[in-house]
Amino acid sequence: MKTPDNTTNLPRRSFLKSSAGLAAGAALATTPRFLSAAERARSIGANDRIRIAQIGCGSRGITAHMDGIHKHVKATNFEIVALADPWRQQREKANAKVKEWFGRDAKAFVSYREVLAMKDVDAVMIASPDHLHTTHLEAAAKAGKHIYVEKPLATELGALLRSYDAAKAAQKNGSIIQVGTQLRSLPGIVGAREVMKSGVLGKISRIDETRNATPPYWYSYLKRELKEGDVDWKEFLGHTKAQPFDARKYAAWYGYYEFCQGPVPQWGAHFLDLMHYVMDCGLPESCMCMGGVTYWKDENNFTTPDNVIATWMYPEGFMVTSSNNFGNSAGNTRKFFGDKGTLAVDNWNAPTYSADGGPKRDGKIRGKMDVPQIERPDHFLNWLQCMRTKETPHASIDAGYQHAIAVLLAVMSYDTGKKTVYNHAKRTITTV
Repeated sequence: MKTPDNTTNLPRRSFLKSSAGLAAGAALATTPRFLSAAERARSIGANDRIRIAQIGCGSRGITAHMDGIHKHVKATNFEIVALADPWRQQREKANAKVKEWFGRDAKAFVSYREVLAMKDVDAVMIASPDHLHTTHLEAAAKAGKHIYVEKPLATELGALLRSYDAAKAAQKNGSIIQVGTQLRSLPGIVGAREVMKSGVLGKISRIDETRNATPPYWYSYLKRELKEGDVDWKEFLGHTKAQPFDARKYAAWYGYYEFCQGPVPQWGAHFLDLMHYVMDCGLPESCMCMGGVTYWKDENNFTTPDNVIATWMYPEGFMVTSSNNFGNSAGNTRKFFGDKGTLAVDNWNAPTYSADGGPKRDGKIRGKMDVPQIERPDHFLNWLQCMRTKETPHASIDAGYQHAIAVLLAVMSYDTGKKTVYNHAKRTITTV
């Protein structure tokens, strides 16, 4: 729920009404008893088997989460014991993999609530639609689970604050929480951070991302066929506005603004987190964002913007821009502009840097140089390992909060047509 002390000027296009928080609270009130603080976050010993549940069994949940951790099963000793998804066929697909891998079925549920009530579940992986991330994160944190949660962390400020506070409390009780911004686990990105720390690029004034693709990625989900009797529509809607069942909206929810607020929260969350990691910077101060559905206007009535640009100002004195266009597929660029050189992360796996354009270049950069590849455990392995070592994972809940604030500054600017400003002390976003 957007409370007066969190935001001003409710978004004109937002479907998240003020009753959303109350609806989510009512839903949580019906859940089974959560574990007490003393019972939370089971300490996992070196030889203990980690018992994991998957919340959200769509393509991300199955092919990224489940496949992503399965390759580490021998090294980390875990099993998938439970699944939750409102779509029956997706539960069945996920369970088929569990049976193939572990020789038995997982317990399968429609709702995340049943999963979180299971005392024999140590950890959950959350790959639900964007609008449900905070609901599932907050509930999982209050249930004392170790958590891997997808980006974007939030679609609304009040829900972000509640889930973040719950996650921080769970963290104090031993929960390991990894946010799914996995680029900071790539060797090239770790190397890019070291190049930046070396100072060889000088003072950074601007960081730009440009992404061009066609058609929008949400069109690929239209081919998914589903029937009303195979899904729990109310469970899918969560705290959003009640509406009649719509198979197209369920299948291609990425294209509808009440469920997904577009490429800045989706693609931009990865870019923003990468930038935060490489720059080792603080939270953004302000943002301007504009765009709309400008090209892909057809019978699908998609409301997610297909052309959008956002610009943020950071207290360290640099500006960041993310430009996303689905009317052309000319490719992607990501550059960090310094007064001694430029870092190019056009390819996540092979960043480069040069003295190009640096007015104060000093001869330390010779030609186009490859960023050193610095190996470290991949994102899923890191999470699994941290459950035993108790170390902070690569993308902590604080890193997730940072990208979420940047995303919400952009979303609220897009919604209102105004500049948004973040107050760090009060944790508020206002328009000016």
